[in-house]
Amino acid sequence: MTVLLRRAATQRRHEMPFGTEVREDGAVRFALWAPAVNKVKLALAETTGELLLPMERNETGWFTLVTPRANPGSRYRFIIEDDLRVPDPAARFQPEDVHGHSQVIDPLAWQWRDEAWRGRPWEEAVIYELHVGTFTPEGTFAALQERLDYLVELGITAIELMPVADFPGHRNWGYDGVLLFAPDSRYGTPADLKALIETAHHKGLMVLLDVVYNHFGPEGNYLHAYAPLFFTERHHTPWGTAINFDGPGCETVRQFYIHNALYWLEEYHLDGLRLDAVHAIMDDSAPDFLEELAAVVKQQFGETRHIHLILENDHNAAHYLQRDAQGKPRHYAAQWNEDLHHVLHHLLTGETDGYYADYVDRPIWYLGRCLAEGFAYQGEPSPFRHGALRGEPSGSLPPTAFVSFLQNHDQVGNRAFGERIASLAEEAALRAAVAILLLAPSPPLLFMGEEFGARLPFLFFCDLGADLAEAVTQGRRNEFAHFKRFSTPEVRDTIPAPTDQTTFERSKLAWCDLQQARHLEWFVLYQTLLRIRQAEIVPRLANMSGAAAIFQLLGKSALKVQWTLGDGSSLTLLANLSKEAAHVAGRSFPAGTPLHLYPSSLLQELPANCMPPWSVAWFIKRRERHAR
Repeated sequence: MTVLLRRAATQRRHEMPFGTEVREDGAVRFALWAPAVNKVKLALAETTGELLLPMERNETGWFTLVTPRANPGSRYRFIIEDDLRVPDPAARFQPEDVHGHSQVIDPLAWQWRDEAWRGRPWEEAVIYELHVGTFTPEGTFAALQERLDYLVELGITAIELMPVADFPGHRNWGYDGVLLFAPDSRYGTPADLKALIETAHHKGLMVLLDVVYNHFGPEGNYLHAYAPLFFTERHHTPWGTAINFDGPGCETVRQFYIHNALYWLEEYHLDGLRLDAVHAIMDDSAPDFLEELAAVVKQQFGETRHIHLILENDHNAAHYLQRDAQGKPRHYAAQWNEDLHHVLHHLLTGETDGYYADYVDRPIWYLGRCLAEGFAYQGEPSPFRHGALRGEPSGSLPPTAFVSFLQNHDQVGNRAFGERIASLAEEAALRAAVAILLLAPSPPLLFMGEEFGARLPFLFFCDLGADLAEAVTQGRRNEFAHFKRFSTPEVRDTIPAPTDQTTFERSKLAWCDLQQARHLEWFVLYQTLLRIRQAEIVPRLANMSGAAAIFQLLGKSALKVQWTLGDGSSLTLLANLSKEAAHVAGRSFPAGTPLHLYPSSLLQELPANCMPPWSVAWFIKRRERHAR
């Protein structure tokens, strides 16, 4: 779908106390919060060296300077106590990587021409998660822009960029970002990212960005040296001391992250943010940081735009997803539903290691609960977590509060060898799972390449300094020591080293695969199902309430799920997720129009009360409209 927009130019700048601001008179204001030090100088890069200018400190630890000696394009950094040179933690661009000079950017220089774009309603979301550096051979924003028509043709309505905030080195997943306001220079300039977003909007595509507010990467973060109040020993995360969201000095820290969110949404005109691993955001205050952030975003944009905030949260904290009386999200639009992924992965592969152990005892029941109620774990003890209670009741939430997926960067890349599901599951099984994923009411998420059955791995990769590289490689390999398959050091040594250039190169998509018939068949399947979704499911999702679905088991491996959609129509799924036929005595096709049947023999076999192996049938009974 191409959306024709009024091409009136407009300018966008998010005003904030951090970083730089180009004033109307041409001077530039610099600001750094450094409460632990007494002296900071601005170092402006000039052809003859650096011009050093003292900055003024106030009683709260802010250092500021307004100078006409700088202008858009100027490169600068800060000198802490006449000794340590550091980049601007709120730099809008970092062309010399995380240890080099920052660059002054004037956001008003970009003339936006998507003024008529207001976004798309959340129920229309079909999300495509991608990594900019591996999605195309070039690995740039500009190269991605050239592939947008392909995504539109597939049936995607939203692209989700893995984090682009500046990270150390040449390659990274993005979760090691340390300069959260600066698009990484390996992908292009701020103008390149804005051009990508603007073009996406002209083609009817939303653009979502993955942001990391739970930790900084291990290299290039200098905040400890001058603003240790950014961190707290009161809480700890898998990456060390936690970000300080609830201790002394937390007001400025919270504002740093809130301004970051507003900056991406306003200055870059993004349509939403996905917050990474918020279970690692430790905050005992009320309202907590997540609630405050959502409230500020809602207040800032109100009803003027469709802005969507999405969570990744292992705690299954359903209260962040509650709806108001009008059915709109109070805080967050949705959460990644990892429960659904885990149970489907177990059913497709038989794997029981790690968190898959939580779904072994009754996988079909867990699948039905996910499809009908959202989370599989809603307060029950988790065997994987040694019996700890996990989750909150989610049955009152609509299906649109849960993003469903068969693959994402974590579930592929955190495997030792980065195998995709197409390399692990039988084709018939995978087709059945895809048919469930793409037609269920919850917004589906695809991971780049899955739509054509990509088989090349997506591996964990990074590019850190020599002192960290070996430690990261050994740490990565030791993560798998508790798996039986990797119980010996010799086997663990076969796991690809994250810092090797070849690990990154092997993770790039092989677009030539689309020239092969078997890969093109997968593309056609995804495209066909997404067209059915767009025509029959999406128009009926608005105003869908919670507690709108029921599920029942039809034997050991089969189930039936029925949803009442927002317009009163009834959507029904019958599925047998087993390599054995399922006998469902006394049951037949429900009333309604078949939307999708897989395999094609299903129509003949089900009336005989026998569902073939790995079979899926979808039906819709449209609400009758009585003439007045």
